[in-house]
Amino acid sequence: MKNRLKVLRAERDWSQAELAGRLDVSRQAVNAIETGKHDPSLPLAFRIARLFAMRIEDIFDDGDSE
Repeated sequence: MKNRLKVLRAERDWSQAELAGRLDVSRQAVNAIETGKHDPSLPLAFRIARLFAMRIEDIFDDGDSE
């Protein structure tokens, strides 16, 4: 799944470790999501969306654009 997490994190000048701390996950989890190797759970996707004050759909793209 494509996502804008790396861009959003960079805009705030946060490291992967800083974002991980804010989300209560490991830095490796943030890296795996950013690189598309892992999709976040729904609760984590909601936490990410709340942190960036955005909708989940504005951060993550499942490629099914209608």
